[in-house]
Amino acid sequence: MFDVIAIASRNLLRYRRRTLLTLLLIVIGMLAVLLFVAVAGSFKSMMVGQITDSVLGHLQVHRKGYVASIDNLPLNLNMPPAMVAKAEAALKADPAVATWSPRVKFGGMFSNFAETTSIRVNGVDPAREAATTPLLPGRMVEGDKAGELVARGQITIPQLLARGMKTQVGDTVVVVATNRDGSVNGKTFVVRGILESVTGPGGRDGYIHIDDARELLRMSDAEVSEIAVRLKDFSQLERSAGRIKGALEGVTSKEGKPVLEVHTWADLSPFANLAKMIDLMTLFIKVVLVSIVLVSVMNVMMMAVFERIREIGTIAAIGTPPSRILALFLAEGLMLGLAGTVAGTLLSLAAIFGINLWSPTFNFGQQQNLVMAPTIAAGDVLTIAALVVVVAVVASLQPAWKASRMDPISALRHV
Repeated sequence: MFDVIAIASRNLLRYRRRTLLTLLLIVIGMLAVLLFVAVAGSFKSMMVGQITDSVLGHLQVHRKGYVASIDNLPLNLNMPPAMVAKAEAALKADPAVATWSPRVKFGGMFSNFAETTSIRVNGVDPAREAATTPLLPGRMVEGDKAGELVARGQITIPQLLARGMKTQVGDTVVVVATNRDGSVNGKTFVVRGILESVTGPGGRDGYIHIDDARELLRMSDAEVSEIAVRLKDFSQLERSAGRIKGALEGVTSKEGKPVLEVHTWADLSPFANLAKMIDLMTLFIKVVLVSIVLVSVMNVMMMAVFERIREIGTIAAIGTPPSRILALFLAEGLMLGLAGTVAGTLLSLAAIFGINLWSPTFNFGQQQNLVMAPTIAAGDVLTIAALVVVVAVVASLQPAWKASRMDPISALRHV
């Protein structure tokens, strides 16, 4: 075996220019793939983090049918206190759940006594909401960031609305809403702060205390529109969502049908499609890498077989078995794949390290100066490296098979 590797190494060094060009193609392919995976993964994680940690939470619990009508924020599909208690008991019993925040959501009219516009209002428990969506307090561009998100009698409004209505911190405003019975009620608030807008859900969302929301809507019971949930480990989202869903199936109606639904952030945000596109592009880049390695290695091996026909005939004529000739050319392909993979991986890791030192920034929607910090998991590196090596060997298989099946007499006559 070591003799085969030694001979294969010598054969590759005999054609240094061709070998170096092939290695260069493999290295470029590895560099492109690993860099793209790291940078795209960083952007995707940052994008998802901005949405989940600023607005949605990792997943949400709703009454059945609420999400289908979520654009209307239906009050008739709120969860009554008994249903909320059962849902919270299930969340408390799940070890993957870090915290959760009950919300009362409704649509209303916002007025500064000179102009009126629509607003989406979130009634929240400020402490629990900040724990569930930790980036939310940091979105406050005007107002005291050190205190609670909102207190009784206060409201935080989105920057988009504040600019359009020329409303500032400390102004008195009124929010008018229609309750479930169709009656209209209004309540005055003092603007506590102005929130930086986010792209997607939350662009026109204001926040008030959950007790103020219930008072404004004249709720006799402590109803909840949704429960936003934060997990301890976001990577376990799907598994945790399935487990919570199974636990909540025990909350049923009088007819014995489940009355609660669990939705992940991807079910609630259009940016899930963008995340899927990033995954699809990553797959496409990997296919391109496979194509580069396959074509380059197959080309160099076919040329090696063509140029060494008489040599192949000679070693076959002295009794070298076909299996050994096959192993010789496969070893050359394997060594090309290994050398290109090692060089490409080291160069890619150095480039990723350099980007992290550089710390470039970019804008995502309304979010400014987000720092790019690309990382790549060891599993991804090993998977791509193994893929390159396997493809290099597979690309060598056809030329190696052809060489091992040559007739010695015909090969020796080749000019």
